[in-house]
Amino acid sequence: MKKIINDPFKFVDEMLEGIMLAHPGKLKLVGTDKRAVVRADAPIRGKVGIATGGGSGHLPVFMGYVGKGFVDGCSIGNVFSSPTVEQMLAATQAINGGAGVLYLFGNYSGDVMNFGMAAEMAEAEGIKIETVLAADDVVSAPKGEEKRRRGVAGIFYCYKLAGAKAESMAPLAEVKRIAEKAVANTRSMGVALSPCTVPAAGRPTFTIGEDEMEIGMGIHGEPGVRRGKLESADTITTHLMETILADMNLAKGDEVSVLVNGLGATPKEELYVMYRKVHQILAARGVTIYRPYIGEYATSMEMAGASVSLCKLDAELKALLDAPASTPFVEQV
Repeated sequence: MKKIINDPFKFVDEMLEGIMLAHPGKLKLVGTDKRAVVRADAPIRGKVGIATGGGSGHLPVFMGYVGKGFVDGCSIGNVFSSPTVEQMLAATQAINGGAGVLYLFGNYSGDVMNFGMAAEMAEAEGIKIETVLAADDVVSAPKGEEKRRRGVAGIFYCYKLAGAKAESMAPLAEVKRIAEKAVANTRSMGVALSPCTVPAAGRPTFTIGEDEMEIGMGIHGEPGVRRGKLESADTITTHLMETILADMNLAKGDEVSVLVNGLGATPKEELYVMYRKVHQILAARGVTIYRPYIGEYATSMEMAGASVSLCKLDAELKALLDAPASTPFVEQV
């Protein structure tokens, strides 16, 4: 294991300490174990709070989207491990401004169970809770069973769109509606070229040949749909796009936002090569790209690979996508 770390079991807390020291005016830690990050100005009276959470190892997911125009708080688990109920409740309490809290997180069993318990405890305290699960990974469950799908990089659109709605002081029902609309309109698929190593484990999460790739692999190393020899950027991107487009209802004249996401060890140059092919494929279909995002938006430690996400837009979603937002990791003016 080659990592710039100290004690592997203190990795997450030392990382959090560094983030707080770097961005003291934007974020603060709450909870008895200081494993919940919230906006420095939380709670905001009368504003719907948005809480997310999940395992570490995916920056900027999840805590990187805590800030104005995105989410208000995040509970932080160990690497690839769900946060605890207590950490989720601490984040909820810290962002509650009296207008309710939306739980918005990826569709993973540990998170679903713990957020569910935290919601019960929060509602017992009089905090109104609604929940929306991001589930954009098209290969993790077939069409018609979208509610079983994993949440991957496309959760960025859920945060951005619901966050903009909440920032406008909309009521909880409207913020939830936008989050659900974002989920319904977003599809993602990825490819992995190498494994990653969880510091506490000290060994790779899976093995893959030097000349191999796995299409459809999840961000924790969940099995994909096909493993084989490494192919060209155009071939990989075409496969991802054909699978995504077969799952979406896109017609000539539609608009989408595109997110080409690096998984942690892929140069940005390679992501732009992929975006070039995405643009060609959509242009051939008469689909216009509005606000592309290229970079690292949901990583998996030092895994090499990338994912493509499409979010179908209408006038309402375009306005929310355009809204200003600011976190230590993402700035949109």
